[in-house]
Amino acid sequence: MRPLSCCITLVLLAWAAPLVAHPAPFSYLDVRLDGEALDVRLVVHVLDAAHALQVTEAELLDASTLAPHQQALIASLEDRLQVSADGQPLSNGAWSSPEIVPERHGLRLRVRYPLTRPPGSVGLSAWLFPYDPIHQTFVNVYEGEEVVAQAILGGERQAFEYFPGTRQGTWAVVRKFAASGVHHILIGPDHLLFLFGLLLLGGPVRRLILVVSAFTVAHSITLSLAALNILTPPSSIVEPAIALSIVYVGADNLTVRGGRDMRVWIAFAFGLIHGFGFASVLREMDLPARALGWSLFSFNLGVEIGQVLVVLIVASALAAVRARSEVAGRRLAVAGSVVVIAAGTFWFIERVFFSSTA
Repeated sequence: MRPLSCCITLVLLAWAAPLVAHPAPFSYLDVRLDGEALDVRLVVHVLDAAHALQVTEAELLDASTLAPHQQALIASLEDRLQVSADGQPLSNGAWSSPEIVPERHGLRLRVRYPLTRPPGSVGLSAWLFPYDPIHQTFVNVYEGEEVVAQAILGGERQAFEYFPGTRQGTWAVVRKFAASGVHHILIGPDHLLFLFGLLLLGGPVRRLILVVSAFTVAHSITLSLAALNILTPPSSIVEPAIALSIVYVGADNLTVRGGRDMRVWIAFAFGLIHGFGFASVLREMDLPARALGWSLFSFNLGVEIGQVLVVLIVASALAAVRARSEVAGRRLAVAGSVVVIAAGTFWFIERVFFSSTA
């Protein structure tokens, strides 16, 4: 049986060798910023290019037979490579003729986009060869001769945004992440309900400012820790804990009877947990490594702006009700607290027993 086993092994090795030796078809995208233009250089594997054009690889690796297919290749790639500056798509690129790159078994193309001013952000979207679901495009961004950012596009990630290390880039980071912070707090019903519960009992403006500030300081701490990957508890713990914080603040409203107001400490303690919830959203936004501090600061600023808007509206409405009728104000606080407890309980049960992360 030993000779037979050896023969089988040799046959399997001989069959597998071509598979291992076959070059993996990747694409390579180099982006250079020179102030007056955006220079993009793209290298594609001839296997992918041949499939897209329905020709043989040999035709694309010979200069004489490549020429008739140049415009078709450019047209194919032009539709699938999207470049933007400051959120505006660039469509005025001048493409060069493909150049054969034998050592990479590929073709190199260059496209240059003229710019009217240095951009604050550069966006790339590449879905170059849809026939291959695992195709990847390796991106290098250069400022001068230095590689300042890298990314891999493929699978679920088909877009990448880069912020240059300039004044325009910093301002673009502030705008983007501050707007995201405002958006997130305004569409986050659990965070809003927690704030609403803290405001239900009313009180002096100074006290309400302290409550909201304590919440802001706390979630800023844990948001930064999580975004920097220093402390990242799983969402299966964080999300139910956020729901319990909502239940707690509602129950505290119902049980307090003219005693000491602990809302500042409640806001701080549970704000630490809510910060981890904010971080889960921030991590999905692909934080710019060269402007990490600005992105964290801007997102927190946006969350704070959103909170202030909510506090002004809710606190003013509750104060107006109390001014008209103290009894109605107390009844509203009780009814609102019951709603807060019910919603928090529902979210807790849903997140513990029915969530996909549980």
